[in-house]
Amino acid sequence: MYYVYVLRSLRNNKLYKGFTADLKRRVKEHSLGNSKFTSNNGPWKLVYYQAFVSEKDARREELFLKTGKGKERLKFLLIESIK
Repeated sequence: MYYVYVLRSLRNNKLYKGFTADLKRRVKEHSLGNSKFTSNNGPWKLVYYQAFVSEKDARREELFLKTGKGKERLKFLLIESIK
């Protein structure tokens, strides 16, 4: 499985969008500061993830979430998830 995930900084509420084949490992790496961007903005909380069978589809979704339309959809998904 491949995952697209979104982390939220508990320090400044910034969002980080990423892709991985090992979600638990990757979230742990971000939490430990082993990623350039996330090391300066943590601690982080996993707020969204989506699983894919296809690596190509997961990468495509990650790139989409980083666009204007993707950010709009992500905002909708996050709002719906807390209702």
